Amino acid sequence: MNIMTFNTNEELNQIAAGIFASLIQTKPTAVLGLATGSTPIGIYQELIRLNEKGYVDFKDVTSYNLDEYCGLPADHPETYRSFMNVQLFNHINIDKAQTHVPNGNAADLQAESKSYDEQLAKASIDLQLLGLGHNGHIGFNEPDAELHAGTHVVNLKEETRQANARFFNSIDEVPTQAITMGVGSILKAKMVMLVVRGAEKADIVHRALTGPITTEVPASLLQTHPNVVVLLDKEAAKHFHA
Repeated sequence: MNIMTFNTNEELNQIAAGIFASLIQTKPTAVLGLATGSTPIGIYQELIRLNEKGYVDFKDVTSYNLDEYCGLPADHPETYRSFMNVQLFNHINIDKAQTHVPNGNAADLQAESKSYDEQLAKASIDLQLLGLGHNGHIGFNEPDAELHAGTHVVNLKEETRQANARFFNSIDEVPTQAITMGVGSILKAKMVMLVVRGAEKADIVHRALTGPITTEVPASLLQTHPNVVVLLDKEAAKHFHA
């Protein structure tokens, strides 16, 4: 596990985007695993800049997103499909048909989960981007006594809904369920990039990367992966220098 600490968000974003760009330059048909939330926005902005300058070409790239809310209308601005279009896809030369986000409005969510897993098995993700939840979740894999390996529907914990409430008018509008890649799906990626920012994540990221491997901290299972790069801002990294 390669842990890197950055003094500025600009440096972190540039290094993260550079890793993506290097992959795509050497493998133009790369399969990317992408994430939502505030963590990756700066990285996506840097990738847009690199694409505009001609340094990275997305025309043959395929992407799979980690997760999606269940039950939000397709045109709702807080769906993760909307997020990805606004923050990245609308600004780069990627084929939208090659961008995949689970369908949180599928009539049969179990069938949608199975279909997504089948696509992931064929696609084989080259680089999976992850953020980290305050409770150690990755994707929407919440702490539990046991975890699903494959894509599945999850009931969102109250702390996760509270953390996401800032994107909605009120907590009541935050969906109670999501469809997410399982930890097993995430760990099948050839390389994993975990990005963590902010002092409020310092405890959980230290616990996830140095503590016991436990389903009560889903991110701790990343310790079992052979190729993980961790990018931390200096606030999130404070316990690694103690």
